[in-house]
Amino acid sequence: MNYYIITGTSKGLGEALALELLNKGHHVIGISRTISDKIEDRVLLKDCNWTHIPWDISNMDGLASLMEEVFGSIDFEQALSICLINNAGVVTPVKIIEKCDEQEITEAFTINTLAPIFMTAKFIERLKTMKMDKRVVNISSGAGKHPYDGWSCYCSTKAAMDMFTRCVALEQKKTAFPVRMMALAPGIIDTHMQGVIRTSNREDFSLVEKFVDYKRTGSLQSPTEAAKKILEVMEIEAMSQGELLDIRDYM
Repeated sequence: MNYYIITGTSKGLGEALALELLNKGHHVIGISRTISDKIEDRVLLKDCNWTHIPWDISNMDGLASLMEEVFGSIDFEQALSICLINNAGVVTPVKIIEKCDEQEITEAFTINTLAPIFMTAKFIERLKTMKMDKRVVNISSGAGKHPYDGWSCYCSTKAAMDMFTRCVALEQKKTAFPVRMMALAPGIIDTHMQGVIRTSNREDFSLVEKFVDYKRTGSLQSPTEAAKKILEVMEIEAMSQGELLDIRDYM
């Protein structure tokens, strides 16, 4: 059995990734505050290997317990591979930095950076003696490489995750049974996050009209399209270690 642990499966890209993997017969462990209606319907219609763990990723205090619950859902004797996909993320606050309050900044860095770093650390620690295909895929963004006004928190958190991916990859090259690390930018997807961006103020984000045009001109990928491409790229680059990939390079 191939196991996939995915954060943020209640909607958007995380939901689409979970559905694609369930369709392929893999065991998906979804972590999100609420369960997706689409996934729940799929599980009712078809015998799926699905485990949902309700959790708010912004709650750092209980993440160790969360990871123990995740590992308790895995039959290690039957596991052929285990993959952690750190997908959950927020684009907010979409504001120039002096307008951002402490809570907004803390939440952005916790969800986008601190929580996935901690979960990756626990993943590697728990599996370090196991000889199997082990991967961590961090969902990245072009915003981690290019600065945008109004996105100082989002750009910074994604840049941090890209560098984290590269650093841990170097560490894993020195181990007997390494975890493969990958950061993958999925392109521009028609998700709730895009809706948040389109409703931002021009004084806070000067490129808001550009994102309105993406929607108006049909330039956004559907979550399903993006999920399929991500899974294809993950297989193409199966042996990559520490790569920062963009699925638009494979379209």
